[in-house]
Amino acid sequence: MVTVAQPHSPATPARRVPAVRHLGPNWYACVMGTAVVGGAGAALPGHIPGLRTVCTAFWALSLVLLAVLLVARSLHWLHHRDQARAHLLDPGAAPFYGCLSMALLAVGGGALTVGRDWTGTAAAVALDAVLFTAGTVVGLAAAVAVPYLMAVRHRVEPGQASPVWLLPLVAPMVSAAVGPLLVPHLPPGQPRETLLLACVALFGVSLLATLVTLPLVFGRLLTGGPLPLALTPSLFLVLGPLGQSTTAVGAFADVAPGVVPAPYAEGFAVLAVLYGVPVTGFALLWLCLATAHVVRARREGMGFSMTWWSFTFPVGTCVTGAAALARHTGLVAYEALAVVLYALLVAAWTVAAAHTVRGLLSGALPAGPRPGPGAPVPATVRTT
Repeated sequence: MVTVAQPHSPATPARRVPAVRHLGPNWYACVMGTAVVGGAGAALPGHIPGLRTVCTAFWALSLVLLAVLLVARSLHWLHHRDQARAHLLDPGAAPFYGCLSMALLAVGGGALTVGRDWTGTAAAVALDAVLFTAGTVVGLAAAVAVPYLMAVRHRVEPGQASPVWLLPLVAPMVSAAVGPLLVPHLPPGQPRETLLLACVALFGVSLLATLVTLPLVFGRLLTGGPLPLALTPSLFLVLGPLGQSTTAVGAFADVAPGVVPAPYAEGFAVLAVLYGVPVTGFALLWLCLATAHVVRARREGMGFSMTWWSFTFPVGTCVTGAAALARHTGLVAYEALAVVLYALLVAAWTVAAAHTVRGLLSGALPAGPRPGPGAPVPATVRTT
């Protein structure tokens, strides 16, 4: 019997790679959370035998995860474009496109902080330069495109404000924090100063955007009541711009001498302390508030979801921020704070990673972010 080949139907691609159909951009949070364990550990004051090797191993794992996810997400866009478009039209999913930028930047920055121990400095600089450039371009695109989509395509109300909205806005701040690592590897003069001031500009882009968005999140929390249980861990995302901005100003002060004129270099050193101290204070306040909400949600039955990765990268930025303050103030209190926060980060990564692996082995994962309230749902998209 001769079998006649049937023309490919629109559903055919979905049958080719069904495992990646619901692989949303939120999965890049695994890369971010893993990379920051290595980067934050390397920033800790003092010397702990074997810690740097462990940190380098975490960076290597994050590099592998990034490569795997880039391939998987490419397959997702190739074979499941309907679902990919649905993510863009979903206000609960679209902000996670900022995670791609931050994953690229976190792995790139880790290449210079710890990865060079295994790859060599030249390879680490080349890798960081590629990932920093790609991550910055993607981050700036997300910082414009996602708010634009929310304004003209999504249907959101003030009462639906979520910490997830901060994700595309924080990406330029990550560029600002890791960009100075490349400054010493550029030719002296204009190239170094240009990159440093470009990082300062990225700092301003993210900071001002965060300042106009954070009040919406805080106001919704106070007037609209607690977030849904599954979204409660996202409260930790607010720590991201706080810790990352403190890290960034510390990095500016580290590389400024000899790159910009002396008065400006001294100004960066002053900024690292006068900005970092109050912002870190607010970060600790928010950490306590977010923890209280998570404890409440857990008591009410909050189960694992991919939002649990919110416990990792934002806390890691607070570790690097506290370590920067320890360098520029010389205070033991900030050294101790960095160590305590790092212990919290490692515990959070262990829990999130264990549940994620269990979900992958059981088949419960991957699953994309749940549709946000008011999101248009195309008729061709499976929502269960």
